[in-house]
Amino acid sequence: MRIALHQMTSCIDPMRNASDMQDAIAKAAENGASMYFAPEMALLVDRDRARAGKHMAVESHSIALQSLIAAAARHRIWVHIGSMPILNDGAEKLANRSIIISPDVAIAARYDKMHLFDVDLASGETWHESSAYVGGEQPVVVQTPLGLMGLAICYDMRFPDLFSAYAKSGVDVLTLPSAFTVPTGEAHWHALLRARAIESAAFVIAAAQCGVHEDGRQTYGHSLVVDPWGTILLDMSSLPGLVCVDLDLDTIKRVRQQIPVHANRRNIPSPFIAE
Repeated sequence: MRIALHQMTSCIDPMRNASDMQDAIAKAAENGASMYFAPEMALLVDRDRARAGKHMAVESHSIALQSLIAAAARHRIWVHIGSMPILNDGAEKLANRSIIISPDVAIAARYDKMHLFDVDLASGETWHESSAYVGGEQPVVVQTPLGLMGLAICYDMRFPDLFSAYAKSGVDVLTLPSAFTVPTGEAHWHALLRARAIESAAFVIAAAQCGVHEDGRQTYGHSLVVDPWGTILLDMSSLPGLVCVDLDLDTIKRVRQQIPVHANRRNIPSPFIAE
C-alpha cells in the first residue's frame, strides 16, 4: 500500500498553503498513493495571533479546507490534512484539529489535539498553547485503506496512556502530524515515534513541518514512517517535499505473532502504596 508524506514549511497564508497541498495531493495520486499525509498546522503557521486571527473560521466556513475536500474527490485519494486551527462554535478558544478526508464521503473523521504544549525550554523558547487552544476530549479511530487508524497530534506522542488506548482498540496505524521544535526534535523525535510503533505493534506515520517559517519559528522536520517492529522506513531529513513510501501491511500480523503484546496485555490497577 503506497502512501505519500508532505513535509512542509507552511507560511502565514492559508490559501498559499492549501495550493501547495493541492499540488502535492495531485502528485501523490499520480504516483499511485492511496493516502496523502500533511503535517500539523499545515494550513497556517503564524505565532502572531492578531494576524492569524483574520484567517480563523469554523470548520464549515474554511475555504482552504473545502479546497482540500475537492482535491481528494477529484484525484480519488484519501487525505490527512495534518491539522489546522478551527474556531469552536460558541467557544472562546481554538481547536487544533486533524481532519481525515475520504474521496467518497468528504470528512471521515475529526480529532482535536488532547495534550497542549505548555513549556519553557532551556533554549529560551516559550510555548503556551493553552492560552489560545482548548484540548480535545477523546481519542478517535477511523477505518481507512491502511486499516484502522488512531489519530494524534505532535505533543500527544509523549503520553503513552493515549497510545495504550489505541492499542487496546486494535489500531493498525497511528498518525502523528507534527511541528516539533529543533531542540526537542534532536533529543526525542526518533525515540518517541519508534517507541509508539513498537509498543502498539502498529505503523506510525508522522508528517512534519521543517525549516524556518515566515513567522520566524524553526521546526525540526524529519517526517518519519516507522513499521511495527520499530524499523524506520522513511526519514525526510530537514527539507520540504513530497515522498511516497510503500507499506507492507502484512508486517503487522507478523510482528504481532512474533511478540504478542496485544494478547499478553493486562489491565493495570492503581499502584499499591507500600508502607
